Amino acid sequence: MKKLLVILLVLVFIGPPTGLVSVAALVNPAARVCASGSLIVGGIPDSLTARTLSGQVVTLNRRQLTHAATITTIGSQIAGVGRDGVIIALMAALTESGLRMLANPGAYPESAGYPNDGSGSDHDSLGLFQMRAASGWGTVAALMDPNYQARAFFGGPSGPNGGSPRGLLDIPTWQQLERGAAAQAVEVSAYPDRYRDYEPVAEAILAALTRSDSTAVGGGLPRVPETTQLVFPLPQGSYTSTDSFGWRTDPVTGARAFHAGSDLAAPGGTTILAVADGRVAFAGPRGTYGGLIVLEHNVAGQTVASYYAHMHDTGIHVKAGDSVAAGQHIGDVGSAGKSTGPHLHLEIHPGGQGQPAVDALDWLTDHGAAGIDDAEVALAGCRPERTP
Repeated sequence: MKKLLVILLVLVFIGPPTGLVSVAALVNPAARVCASGSLIVGGIPDSLTARTLSGQVVTLNRRQLTHAATITTIGSQIAGVGRDGVIIALMAALTESGLRMLANPGAYPESAGYPNDGSGSDHDSLGLFQMRAASGWGTVAALMDPNYQARAFFGGPSGPNGGSPRGLLDIPTWQQLERGAAAQAVEVSAYPDRYRDYEPVAEAILAALTRSDSTAVGGGLPRVPETTQLVFPLPQGSYTSTDSFGWRTDPVTGARAFHAGSDLAAPGGTTILAVADGRVAFAGPRGTYGGLIVLEHNVAGQTVASYYAHMHDTGIHVKAGDSVAAGQHIGDVGSAGKSTGPHLHLEIHPGGQGQPAVDALDWLTDHGAAGIDDAEVALAGCRPERTP
């Protein structure tokens, strides 16, 4: 700690401002880099082996991983949870029950009549998170339901307990806490230091569950899982539609030309959101598009490609091969390429890349895409760090 303080003092007096950002990232848990990636469960392995921080080898079976998939799926459906929240929940369940749905016949004989993975005997605790009916977490019947327990752990406006007891989202500072401390804030355990040990195991579980399906279609790219939702690509109130899909007079050349996208004018740096769960097929400079991101999605069983254009190099926050979730911050509005000002050029190609584009805004509206306020960008996890 003394060395870190000396470095900080040196940077304050002689170092550039950018150095302060790096040191802040070391001392502030909230400054950790956000991991991009989807919370879509692509498949459940038969087993998984990982090590805790202390070096203990943990082997989980398919039943335990199925419970982990339930926690992940529930977390993906609750705004504000993101990958950090899911990892914290997995750490808590690993610590409390070993990811097993535990009955407690000694305290509640009726609990043994519900589907379970064995019996526990910690006071009157039940289930994956060892929640106590007497503490107000829910009825015995509710606590023997893994879906209910996951929703109770995450809490928030859609949680079943109304903030008492507190779920993760009911703790205002949870995102600034070290993950183990955040788990403890929900569980209120007599052994608060246990959770941190399971952090690498939780990360390994989430990586395994959200790994792309290895079954390729026609020898090509792996299948993209069906999207869980559709959203508009810019936060509500941040943009104006300035040029629509179809024939127009090109604003640069003055010639009559077909415009394959919808142009949404917005201030430079405005957050660009993925319109659906999917995979990054391309991310980088491409001719008149400037900085371009191409995502591939599966919508109602159909392959769909979405294009996001005119970003600057520093405004692209994903790379080819990444999985993304609907509403994830993938880039920032720019004015690179053939552009007359900061805007997002959005294209939608039903059938995938190489197929004709359709009116993007009409397609999103017809498919029930939700608008997203800027405060809700955390649907898919925390915002990525921006390149200075």
